[in-house]
Formats: sequence, C-alpha cells, structure tokens
Amino acid sequence: MMGRFKNILLAKLFTRFPKLIGRAFAKVSPVNVVGIPWAPFQKPLNESIIAIVTTAGVHLKDQPLFDMKDPDGDPSFRELPSATPSHDYKITHDYYDHADADRDLNIVFPVGRLMEMERAGVIKAAAKVNYGFMGHITGRHVDTLIKKSAPEVAARLKKENADAVLLTPG
Repeated sequence: MMGRFKNILLAKLFTRFPKLIGRAFAKVSPVNVVGIPWAPFQKPLNESIIAIVTTAGVHLKDQPLFDMKDPDGDPSFRELPSATPSHDYKITHDYYDHADADRDLNIVFPVGRLMEMERAGVIKAAAKVNYGFMGHITGRHVDTLIKKSAPEVAARLKKENADAVLLTPG
C-alpha cells in the first residue's frame, strides 16, 4: 500500500514539475530497436480499420487490475472492445496522474473519437477490439513485453485486419 501511495505522489509531482522526470529516470537503460519499426501508411483512411493500443492502464471494470505491486510493472494486456460504453472502463496505473483521463477517457483512449470518425466516413471502421497495457515496464518484464505480449497483440490486430494502430501513452 505504501508503494502505491509513493507512486501516486510521484506521478502528481512529475505532472506539476516535469523537469524532475529526467533526473528520476536518468539511470533507466534504453531499449535498443534495430531498424525502423514502422511502415509508411499507404491506404486511404476512409478504407481503413483503425485500432488503438494504449499504455495508459485502461481496462474494463470487470477485468483484472494491472499489477501495481510489482516494481517492474505488468507486461500483460487487456482486450478493449470498441462498443463498450466509456463508463465500463477503468484506469489502473499509478505512474502518471490520470485525474483528467478519469473524467474523459478519450484523453488516453480515444475510442469515442474513432467511433465518431467511423460514423462520419473519415475511416472505414474502428477496430472491434483494441488493447490496453499498463506502460511502466522495466527490468525483467521488458523481455516478456517485447517477446510475448507485444507480438501477440500485433498478431491479433493483423488477424482482425487492422490497417493502422493509434498508440496512446498515459
């Protein structure tokens, strides 16, 4: 419980004084990516299915909470159906101040905006299923995220014919 209180306090402090973030995370080792991890988007938006992958700790209220007790984070993910009403979502993440996102989920998980774009014909469709991660993944969980969780979500998105993914942080 004390660890969660500390995390929440630090998140509020970093939100108010963002220059402190650099000092706090100066010792974190970067993840090296070889090559360019994206491809140019070539399909017209109005013919495209767009999904969201968020690291803001968003999940359905009836899904398991992200593990906030593990100091290395939680590399698991949650399925987030687009058709779910916004009041059925919850944010479990102590490493950023999500007070504004609690009031308007579209700040970190803009599924409502995607649905509006679908109705307006700007995009072909919002993906039926989106995905939520907790973000703050360090130490031993980085390998799990890179080798297991992220490839599994990518394969699911590909199987669901998503043409593009909007990545949103917390």
